[in-house]
Amino acid sequence: MANKDFKVKNGLDIQSPLPVSMGGTGQTSTTNSLNSLLPSQAGNANKVLASDGTNTTWIAQATAYQRGGTASRPVSPTVGDLYYNTDYNYFESYTTNGWFPIAAAPGIPTGVTATDQPSGRAYNNGQMSVAFTPNSSGGAASSFIVTPSPTTSPSTFTGGSSPISVTGLASSTQYTYTVQATSPYGTSAASSASSGVTATTVPQAPSISATAENAQSTITITPGATGGSTITQYSITSNPTTTTQTTSNTSYVFTGLTNGTSYTFTATATNANGTSLSSSSSNSIIPVGAVLVDYLVIAGGGAAGYRPGDAANGPGGGGAGGYRTSYSTSGGNQAAESKLSLNGGVTYTITVGSGGTPISNAAGNNGGDSLISQGGTALVTAKGGGGGGGPGDPAKSGGSGGGGNGNGTNAGGSAVSPTQGFVGGTSFGGSRGLRSGGGGGGAGQAGGSATSNQGGNGGNGLASSITGSSVTRAGGGAGGGDDGGGYGSPGSGGGGSAGSNGTANTGGGGGAATQSAGSGGSGVVIIRATVNAASTTGSPSNPSTGIYIFNGDGSITF
Repeated sequence: MANKDFKVKNGLDIQSPLPVSMGGTGQTSTTNSLNSLLPSQAGNANKVLASDGTNTTWIAQATAYQRGGTASRPVSPTVGDLYYNTDYNYFESYTTNGWFPIAAAPGIPTGVTATDQPSGRAYNNGQMSVAFTPNSSGGAASSFIVTPSPTTSPSTFTGGSSPISVTGLASSTQYTYTVQATSPYGTSAASSASSGVTATTVPQAPSISATAENAQSTITITPGATGGSTITQYSITSNPTTTTQTTSNTSYVFTGLTNGTSYTFTATATNANGTSLSSSSSNSIIPVGAVLVDYLVIAGGGAAGYRPGDAANGPGGGGAGGYRTSYSTSGGNQAAESKLSLNGGVTYTITVGSGGTPISNAAGNNGGDSLISQGGTALVTAKGGGGGGGPGDPAKSGGSGGGGNGNGTNAGGSAVSPTQGFVGGTSFGGSRGLRSGGGGGGAGQAGGSATSNQGGNGGNGLASSITGSSVTRAGGGAGGGDDGGGYGSPGSGGGGSAGSNGTANTGGGGGAATQSAGSGGSGVVIIRATVNAASTTGSPSNPSTGIYIFNGDGSITF
């Protein structure tokens, strides 16, 4: 070889630097090797050189998959790593859920459990967390499908991993759950069902009503469903003052209201999971203060005594119903009582006594009591009139007493109170043909005493102008006699000649005759107020004038 620049000694050793133009490095020092011409190797361990024809760079060397049995899988694999499992002779891919065969349908998930997640969940929108374990015996799942039972809407819920949230569950309802695994290579069968778990939420919104009272309102709450957890508190908010008060009871007195102001109320219910939506607004109420009213309360009149088929007997007339009033009257013992103070917003019950009825061969029945009451407590009571004496039976006591009978005890019945009425008249006894009954007592006068063969007149009633015109009520019934009956009193007591009835809604006593007997007249309750009532029942007459005439049972609320 005739190249003077190419010197060879001891085989291929080059003793002198080879020029770059001839493929050498051009280096003059043995410490400056070929490495000085390469890109930096720092941080590029296990990489190889690559050139694009101009530049040279380090690149990662492609890693071939590993292989071996299940026990020899890499200790710290990375998602996406491949492994050929020689135990099963298939490729596996590493996922966040572990090693799974490639191109195989996923296996059935196991260990399905459900946990209620009730905090703050709206009523009938319960939520459950469903956990499970993917099955490593099949292919890798791309997603999982949870199916609740009973059916929900939507009917299934999908997620990429455990756990999966299920929403829209009905409150207080128990559900079970199954899970399926799915991938591009198929969907597994459903897992075994979880144990049943009840979905709980906040309560359903309650409903609410209000009753006006003096500077307050009684609130009545009708609870909705509990949401599966016991309701512990109700919050009541007034409008317009926007005050909130709380209670654990369904009946609550909301205080601090201003009389004359219109209010509505809303309520929420709270349980361990949270607070319900607000109720619809209650009815509108206007609290009012105490209302002073006048009243006239008259009970039912007593019935006359009765001895059918015997013209020689003189039964007593029925006593008038008791008479109580705060309004001025003339005559009698009934001085005006104090006006009645009724609280605004409170309902007062009106009871109108019925007239007494005759009893064959006995004294007549007493009339029924008339009352103004509240919560079972009577504020004003008028006692029913006493029944007239019958054959062998004494006259009865009552608001006014019944008249005595002419065949036996002769005395008239007494009045239960001198401020409600008078005693009945005495009878005339003696031999047959002379017997006659006493007249029933009236609100303004004692019953007339009988004379031989002539029944006593009924006692007079009393006149009152509480309604704006003067009306006489609560007269006693006349007694019967062999030669004729007495006269029914002014005040609608029954006459004795025909044994007539007392007039309805006056409290008049029933009249007696020798062979017939009248019933007592029913009572009446009249309330006179300076303000109109907020509500009444029983259809009282004349409410637009502030005068409420109750001819039957009812109620009134101011």
